[in-house]
Amino acid sequence: MSTKHTHAFQAEVKQILHLVTHSLYSNKEIFLRELVSNASDACDKLRFEALDKNELFEDAPNLEIRLLVDKEKRTLTIRDNGIGMSADEAVAHLGTIAKSGTRDFLANLDESKKGDANLIGQFGVGFYSGYIVADRITVESRRAGLSAGQGVRWISEGTGEFEVEPIDKAERGTDVILHLREGEDEFLQPWKLRAIVGKYSDHISLPILLRKEVWDAEKSAYVTTDEWETINKASALWARPKSEVTQEQYEEFYKTLSHDSQAPLAYTHNRVEGRSEYTQLLYIPVKAPFDLWNRDKKPGVKLYVKRVFIMDDAQELMPAYLRFVRGVIDSADLPLNVSRELLQESRDVRAIREGSTKKVLSMLEALADSDDQADKDKYAAFWKEFGAVLKEGMGEDFQNQERLAKLLRFASTHASENVSLTDYVGRMKEGQEHIYYITADSLAAAQSSPQLEIFRKKGIEVLLMTDRVDEWMLSHLHEFEGKPLQSVAKGAVDLGKLQDEAEKKAAEEAAEAFKPVLEKLKDALKDRAKDVRVTTRLVDSPACIVVEEGDMSAHLARLLKQAGQAAPEAKPTLEVNAEHALVKALDGHPKFDELAQVLFDQALLAEGGQLEDPAAYVKRVNALLLSA
Repeated sequence: MSTKHTHAFQAEVKQILHLVTHSLYSNKEIFLRELVSNASDACDKLRFEALDKNELFEDAPNLEIRLLVDKEKRTLTIRDNGIGMSADEAVAHLGTIAKSGTRDFLANLDESKKGDANLIGQFGVGFYSGYIVADRITVESRRAGLSAGQGVRWISEGTGEFEVEPIDKAERGTDVILHLREGEDEFLQPWKLRAIVGKYSDHISLPILLRKEVWDAEKSAYVTTDEWETINKASALWARPKSEVTQEQYEEFYKTLSHDSQAPLAYTHNRVEGRSEYTQLLYIPVKAPFDLWNRDKKPGVKLYVKRVFIMDDAQELMPAYLRFVRGVIDSADLPLNVSRELLQESRDVRAIREGSTKKVLSMLEALADSDDQADKDKYAAFWKEFGAVLKEGMGEDFQNQERLAKLLRFASTHASENVSLTDYVGRMKEGQEHIYYITADSLAAAQSSPQLEIFRKKGIEVLLMTDRVDEWMLSHLHEFEGKPLQSVAKGAVDLGKLQDEAEKKAAEEAAEAFKPVLEKLKDALKDRAKDVRVTTRLVDSPACIVVEEGDMSAHLARLLKQAGQAAPEAKPTLEVNAEHALVKALDGHPKFDELAQVLFDQALLAEGGQLEDPAAYVKRVNALLLSA
């Protein structure tokens, strides 16, 4: 590139810049945290690339970040000597945003109208936070390995365009020069910059340098010297002893690491010694990220080896069902040039993964089993955000399946939420042999299901499972503490010792007396029902749909169809309540076949199913209403 070029921002960037420059922000200083983090990342990337190409360090092997203040020009510069950018990279990185998350970012920022600048970092667009305090940003950069004449200058006022031109730049790295708006002079004050760095970036393992100020008695003011001083501790927070790190520092490190505006729900900091030596600092967020259900998204754990950054998304160190965990793992055993292939095969990596998984589960158990109500509330909040993801572990982590089962929480007919399997077993009736459950599309649908009627009458608790992942989870969760799980919508109801002999005898007599009607129903519904039988599970409803043991539940079949997958065709069984007035009226009714079809359709609808021919159902009901 030999001349200046003007480019238009990507459409999403224009929207973001408009919101940034026209909103009131509750926490403006967040911009410095984001830009310092970007500078630190650039240095980490150079350090990683230089493992194979040591010449990339050129004549400046000591990596650092400098803050430069020019009060006359009213500029604040964040300078790093990291990897830098080529001209093409400057256009790509500063003029566009990766598609993932952009719409969600805009929606969240636009809907809230609160102007919370912390949202910016949360969606990977931290550079644009500079426009919170600047009306123009100049970026001067040269990529490591390129000649001095291959530097690039990027300039924009944050409107619709940006300019890019070649420059001579002797030093490797990037300068982000903020031309501050009127009224933002506080960010030209060294004391203010020290305070922000101390609050948000003290943990950065690189030195953050600022020119030293001394008191000039003649001028009765502080004057800037040519001497630089480090204003952060410049040591990796996770490498410090726990006794030297405050809770506030842990929380601020998390916010910087995750770009979250809230403190974490819980964290654990440990140094593990033995077969593998590593340090782990792991956090559980308060809120789920927008892309939680994207299983292709890499977990948020950063991998360091001997404090050298290796990768952002070390997915081999954390199972997919814990993909919400954020943090850092620093290994003393892995080689510095570790590759993804080595991560997949390494015995040390497996040990780190197992140890980290156990630590996260221990954090959750400490909250769930605590006698402190505040901790119990924290776990309830965690479950609301991440419970459905944790359920995936039942089929993915057989080693910890028993621990995970104790962490599961459900709604039930006795409580609207937060019922553990341990709670359920503790409340089981004398003689009860099964843990009963029902799956449905929603809590309302589960609560109103006719299959629950006999259980409600007898006061037997039933778990209400409404997450889409529940059906898959149940294929791996067959029993708990020796009590088998039993769907109330599968097979004939067998309450065992909970049903006395008189009830069993009455049911048998009703079924025998109803045999002629049952045969006619079977004939009328032969194309739709596998079988028709007298039920023992209904009290108030005339009929219900069930499937046989071993068959796929109707709820799972619907989920598969909604996902565009084939579900095996299986006729359900219709159970009828021989004591219900509508069922009694079937015997000898002139429109028996039409009533039978309506009875089946209503049972299907009550179960949450869909009619193949709704118009035919409406026609039958209208005809019956007219005849009545």
